[in-house]
Amino acid sequence: MTKTRRVFITLATLMLFCAGLLAGCGSSQPAAEKTAQSKNLTIYTALNENEIGTYVKAFEAKTGIKVSFVRLSAGEIITRLRAEKNNPKSTIVFGGPSDTFIVMAKDGLLEPYASPAAAAAPEQYKDKQGYWSPIYIGILGFGTNSKLAEQKGIKPPESWDDLLKPEFKGLVSIAHPGASGTSYTVLASLVQMWGEDNAFAYLKKLNLNIRNYEKSGAAPAQKAGLGEALVGICFSHDILIPINEGYPLKLTFPRDGTGYEIGGMAMVKNGPKDEVENGKKFIDFFAGKEGQETYETAKTFRLPVNTEAKAPKGAVKLTDIKTIRYDNVWAGENRGRLVEKFNKEIMARPQ
Repeated sequence: MTKTRRVFITLATLMLFCAGLLAGCGSSQPAAEKTAQSKNLTIYTALNENEIGTYVKAFEAKTGIKVSFVRLSAGEIITRLRAEKNNPKSTIVFGGPSDTFIVMAKDGLLEPYASPAAAAAPEQYKDKQGYWSPIYIGILGFGTNSKLAEQKGIKPPESWDDLLKPEFKGLVSIAHPGASGTSYTVLASLVQMWGEDNAFAYLKKLNLNIRNYEKSGAAPAQKAGLGEALVGICFSHDILIPINEGYPLKLTFPRDGTGYEIGGMAMVKNGPKDEVENGKKFIDFFAGKEGQETYETAKTFRLPVNTEAKAPKGAVKLTDIKTIRYDNVWAGENRGRLVEKFNKEIMARPQ
């Protein structure tokens, strides 16, 4: 073998060796990124502290991932994520009506993630672009303090117009639609049922009977349960919770039709990088059967959207109530405009 040939073979061998090293370095990169994932997860939630605490414990027990949460109203979550857009502090948004998630997706605040566990949810409840996943259904209803109603000789309301009666003056509690996803669902439902002009004409009359506009969607049921209001307008699961705890509330639904929410959850765009995989695990868990059956454990009476999950005992089924064909996409697209109109035409008027 000539000297020139030996040099050529040696160089070729070195090149192959270096190529192998580079390939090895390239294949180890995903493992390094995976190792960099923390064992923590940060979420913003529109659910109350006791309820979210039960869900967090179930997820932590299943995965070993430590969850910290910040409780905010649906409107506050939108405002917080807008303010943090360049440096989000949360990985997940959990709970609240889907129309608020539609707003956040439109604002570029969410990251699409199609969980395989969401396959068990009906197609009509899903976001076609995959920005958010459905997790529960809630139906709007009225919670009336039965003891107070008996004392005053007032029948629990069974229609939207019943709430306009003079005997309800100063006794009806509802949240502000700008702060609460629950109350915005009321506003959007009335507009979809009656048209915008008729809905706002109704709200102007209802305003005369409103005790106070609350910050939280569940607060009206709590106020009615304590006797601070006669009637609270909110989702039925938020009324059933105090009923289950022994408060003297009666749940009724408007016979002329009512709206409902599709509760959602989503990944925050550009959230903490070391929590991304943990966030996906969280969504997978609560899109699945096991996660949605924690509604029974938490005694929250939410209706699962996962068709394999059992509904909590005592929960009201969507098929048992006269509901409208609620258009959550339209509600999300018109949220800012309708809330602004509410502030100008309703909140500016004396009660």
